[in-house]
Amino acid sequence: MAKIIVQNTCVTVISFDQQDYISLTDMATAKEGDNRSADIIKNWLRNRYTIEFLGTWEMIHNPAFKVVEFDHFKMNAGLPSFVLSASEWISKTNAIGIVVKKGRYGGTYAHKDIAFEFGSAISVPFKLYLIEEFQRLKADEQKLLGWSAKRELAKLNYHIHTDAIKTHLLPAEITKEQMSRVYADEADVLNVAMFGLTARQWRENNPGLKGNIRDYATINELICLSNMENLNAVFIEQGLAQSERLMKLNRIAIHQMKVLENWNNRDLLK
Repeated sequence: MAKIIVQNTCVTVISFDQQDYISLTDMATAKEGDNRSADIIKNWLRNRYTIEFLGTWEMIHNPAFKVVEFDHFKMNAGLPSFVLSASEWISKTNAIGIVVKKGRYGGTYAHKDIAFEFGSAISVPFKLYLIEEFQRLKADEQKLLGWSAKRELAKLNYHIHTDAIKTHLLPAEITKEQMSRVYADEADVLNVAMFGLTARQWRENNPGLKGNIRDYATINELICLSNMENLNAVFIEQGLAQSERLMKLNRIAIHQMKVLENWNNRDLLK
């Protein structure tokens, strides 16, 4: 669930069957307020063009759509006596483009294709701003997804790193306290090489932040950390001293960050 602001109206976006659905109820409040939102949706559904649009969308995307029932609605759409609710449309035609939810985030939701079309019933500017804000939301989600993927990659690579520490740096019969100290020291080799300070120094400098230094790293920094964890594991297996590994990793971090930043800048100029 996410929220976007369209012309001072808060509009809810939810994921349903791995598709994005936008709240028509929230959108309707931009035209007539909370008290009339249901009426706005019903009036929109009475329109013959709306029924044709919804039916065509369902035939493209929904193999279980009941075309016979759709034809019945299409024949009567636009007549003074024709009234149709979202729930009736869904139950009679087995439609999937519109869903009605109850509970905390209750209301009428529609697939983004349909919600954009419904935006025309509010106003042309509202529709255009809705599309723009939705696209911004999706772009932000992709950035977050990329960051999360790199963070998970860094975590997986850290297992390789800790395995090398366990195999080559931990003596037999070590205590849990000694083990923790060795792992922490090696983690700080990467922290100092990448960020220039230890985990403890970062916490002291940022007392109001939760998590650790890596939770606030950029995508480029996470990429670099992933590479460094693999390289440090190799350096450990080669028997290099910690001080020598730190210097090597710091030089590698500087070089890789320059390459990544330059690549990002060139990409932005395209």
